[in-house]
Amino acid sequence: MLRYLPYFLSILLTVLTGLLAVLVAPGWGWAALVFGCIAALGTADVLQRTSALRQNYPVIAHFRYGLESIGPEMRQYFIQADTAEVPFSRLQRALVYQRAKSVNDTRPFGTMQDVYANDYEWINHSMAPVPHGDPNFRVLIGPNTAQPYLASVFNISAMSFGSLSANAIRALNKGAMMGGFYHDTGEGSISPYHREHGGDLVWEIGSGYFGCRNPDGTFNAERFAANATESQVKMIEIKLSQGAKPGHGGVLPAAKVSPEIAVTRGVEAGVECVSPARHSAFSTPVELLQFVARLRELSGGKPTGFKLAIGHPWEWFAIAKAMHETGLLPDFIVVDGAEGGTGAAPAEFMNHVGVPMHEALMLVHNTLVGLNLRDDIRLGGAGRIISAFDIVRTLAMGADWCNSGRGFMFAVGCIQAQSCHTDRCPTGVATQDPARWKGLDVTDKSIRVQGFHRNTLNALRDLLCAAGLSDPREVGPEHILRRVSPTEVRSLAALYNFLEPGQLLSGIPDHAVFQSYWASARSDSFDAPQQVMSMRESKAR
Repeated sequence: MLRYLPYFLSILLTVLTGLLAVLVAPGWGWAALVFGCIAALGTADVLQRTSALRQNYPVIAHFRYGLESIGPEMRQYFIQADTAEVPFSRLQRALVYQRAKSVNDTRPFGTMQDVYANDYEWINHSMAPVPHGDPNFRVLIGPNTAQPYLASVFNISAMSFGSLSANAIRALNKGAMMGGFYHDTGEGSISPYHREHGGDLVWEIGSGYFGCRNPDGTFNAERFAANATESQVKMIEIKLSQGAKPGHGGVLPAAKVSPEIAVTRGVEAGVECVSPARHSAFSTPVELLQFVARLRELSGGKPTGFKLAIGHPWEWFAIAKAMHETGLLPDFIVVDGAEGGTGAAPAEFMNHVGVPMHEALMLVHNTLVGLNLRDDIRLGGAGRIISAFDIVRTLAMGADWCNSGRGFMFAVGCIQAQSCHTDRCPTGVATQDPARWKGLDVTDKSIRVQGFHRNTLNALRDLLCAAGLSDPREVGPEHILRRVSPTEVRSLAALYNFLEPGQLLSGIPDHAVFQSYWASARSDSFDAPQQVMSMRESKAR
């Protein structure tokens, strides 16, 4: 019966201190109140029937709940190793904080990485390093459009107002303005806080068409044009899927649809706001590309493309075939890896849905090279990008530039408390509670956003120069090495199969995914090929 001891003691002490308050001194009344509350809690535990743990361990069970609630913080700060990436290691977070604050980020006494562990990666240096030049590396996107955009090689990934707080959006956009790089709006549309400081915007259009929708949730061309033609908007990005929860869609509960968010998204305040799992403006690969062309025209000729997390390979092949057959091309494609994601997502989606960025990026890059389309389409990569080495590795695998979401969240003060979905973010970054986000100083944090960007690009320049390169466009898969066993090392060029220009136009390459699905993919449909349908039907019999 020891499990009931705290409960019985609380009752006994309530009676004892109550008597002392009456007979000795009124001050004992406060103790009687405290013990009385504990006794009441224990009584409620004993009488309730929803939790066997509370019934069997009255009062004590709540200590377990309390310890469990702070378990992530205890592990993160006191137990986990500095190099444990869950999802970002202490070393990674410290690097962002140091660069955001523009303080010394050098490390003493050698690396903490196990250089003989499988999957350890590095870039080889040159015996003839090049002199340091300007680190402000740029990528020209949409060179044949009416309003091409010269983007930084490192930018802020898609994060919506609603997911992030007003002051977080202000700080990110002001930092982007000061640093000369772009800020992706996320699918929540362009809020007043995005506009306040005038930083370059990439407007993301999701399946809910927020900011450009009819009352029934379908696309509204006039509303789109009104926003897209604003000078602050530099590019248009159609979101097909995102790394954290591809194919899922989303719901913003009615209680969270404030008048402010309602105006920004073009929805009714206090009514559940739904992002469908798929778009209503198109249903086939060709229609998708026609929609891209339509948005480019409505925006006044701004670069227009799409973002996707790769799933079924035949669906991506269908889009690629539609590009080849129709000549309708996006100006850019952003590949979002399954390891990405700034917001909350169901555990199964976060852990087991979608292709990781490395393989996804390689597939998209190879397909475009094989169709002789790579020179016409720029590629962005997103998915757990923090350091200059992350950027170099992503560029080596086919990207032209990189986006980071959580890296810039760290720059504005995120501590990886992983409470983004609770509206109780301790730093005011991912919350709509004014009592929390008003403590986030926009002036200070915008300087940190700019500092993280600037110092990361300085580090990128230093890496390139050490490798004998002067521009990110010179980085290739041969520059990045990976340990695949204790005694074997391979370059990315040796680990991955790279297609030759035009190879898909003359036949199917000896590459498993192309062998399996390229021939059967259709430009007029996202449907699975016949061999896949046959396997499904065999299980349904």
